[in-house]
Amino acid sequence: MKAPEDLRSHRWFGGDDLRNFSHRTRARQLGYEPEEHLGKPVIGILNTWSDINPCHQHLRERAEQVKRGVWQAGGFPLEFPVATLSETYQKPTPMLYRNLLAMETEELLRSYPVDGAVLMGGCDKTTPALLMGAASAGLPSIFVPAGPMLRGNWRGEVLGSGTDMWKYWDERRAGTIGDRELAELERGLARSPGHCMTMGTASTMTSAAEVLGLTLPGAASIPAVDSAHHRMAAASGARIVGMVWEDLTIAKILDERAYADAITTVLALGGSTNAVIHLIAMAGRSGISLSLQDFDAIARRVPVLANIRPGGDWLMEDFYYAGGLPGLLSRLTDLLHLDRITVTGRPLADSLADARVHNDDVIRPRDNPVASEGGVAVLRGNLAPGGAVIKHIAADPALLTHTGPAVVFDNYADLKKRIDDPALGITADSVLVLRGSGPLGGPGMPEYGMLPIPAHLLEQGVRDMVRISDARMSGTSYGACVLHVAPESHVGGPLALVRDGDLITLDVPARTLQLQVDDADLERRRAAWSAPAPRFERGYGALYAEHITQADEGCDFDFLARAGANPEPDAG
Repeated sequence: MKAPEDLRSHRWFGGDDLRNFSHRTRARQLGYEPEEHLGKPVIGILNTWSDINPCHQHLRERAEQVKRGVWQAGGFPLEFPVATLSETYQKPTPMLYRNLLAMETEELLRSYPVDGAVLMGGCDKTTPALLMGAASAGLPSIFVPAGPMLRGNWRGEVLGSGTDMWKYWDERRAGTIGDRELAELERGLARSPGHCMTMGTASTMTSAAEVLGLTLPGAASIPAVDSAHHRMAAASGARIVGMVWEDLTIAKILDERAYADAITTVLALGGSTNAVIHLIAMAGRSGISLSLQDFDAIARRVPVLANIRPGGDWLMEDFYYAGGLPGLLSRLTDLLHLDRITVTGRPLADSLADARVHNDDVIRPRDNPVASEGGVAVLRGNLAPGGAVIKHIAADPALLTHTGPAVVFDNYADLKKRIDDPALGITADSVLVLRGSGPLGGPGMPEYGMLPIPAHLLEQGVRDMVRISDARMSGTSYGACVLHVAPESHVGGPLALVRDGDLITLDVPARTLQLQVDDADLERRRAAWSAPAPRFERGYGALYAEHITQADEGCDFDFLARAGANPEPDAG
């Protein structure tokens, strides 16, 4: 156990020199008496609340509950507003700014008199960004997930945000619903604070944070407006104070076993393909190497047990009442490392001791899974030598082995302009190809990967097609969408060489993605290819373009991902 003079914040406040005097003077300026903070763990609360992030609109209130817990446990809370990455509004994509928030998190924790951190996030990129930064900073840290919103409702139908947005927009384009229905759907899809209540990227990543051991047990699935969420926030504030005294740093929690269990859990949840990129990046910050093959190897032995949209039938509120993540993990104990430590200070096994499942359709037993193996497959071939992924659990099974002619779009603007053009001759057998949408080309790898189906095919009843891109797609999306093709077209990856009419073969059982063009022809095309002009001339975008890695490497900045330690700042 630490003594008060061992606290990191003691270097700012506890000594007897000019700088310590200055720091204490400014604490009085802030209105704090010495007994409020001296000799107590200083807890930084990093809050991603903002007026433009509907997923986090309740986090201002939750921060007060976190502070209550910190005070009750004898700590001293300080709230830091940090960048909010709103999946709904930030363009071209918040993925462009994930690493910016990670940098901000790391440097705030490093440069201020903070002994431990409470990380408040949930909307897709906020979770990995906060955890990446905290892992690099190395302090005791606990994550408070924003929680899923309540179920949507429309004319007696239960709606899932994102998933039913895609569904009913296609119905609008097909002419089966009109403006009145669309206006009603706008009011019913998302009706409370909290992130998407499907197993999209938000719920996938907060669940990953929980199984990594960085939240209190059961925290990830509590609905945002449930009173249990208030209590969890306060309990998290109390627990971080104990973690500081125990010197339970994030590095003592995030080991190879934790990341292996996170992959297992994401696959058993039928989680978002975005988790592949984020977990690779997060592991890199912990000095652990993850690859696409790790995901594929684990996927072959992990069943999908969470029957949650878009790959299943239920929503996160149902998942919570069915037993939440502890309930699901209780059915995977033979696949998990139960002896590793979590933020509780005890082994993962202790967190699952009282776990129960209360609805066997929401959280399936092992002998009745949603799917016999994990919901994400890793593909390789001459079109994706660095790999690609597909969430095959959310695709039409008939398309998982398919050969068809390519129809190529050079970027998203080109796609929007031409997708409904009858002159393209697109049929249900065509393979839609979008390039120019990767980490550099997007820029930021936007969620363009669920390419729209042409209107004339929607009118004929077609609801899925094979679609291939170097983009990502929302975790709430569905369909036979091959994503994260690496290397991306913008750097000369094979996707840049595809032409209209080329035959492409997708074979998910064989884990292959092949362009049926001979090598000599591809080499001629490569020789004629020229790199696009840089998108950014200055600023953060230029920094991003110079240092971003490809999808199979986690899209981190190379200078953040590499090994090495930074010195503690001199508080003098």
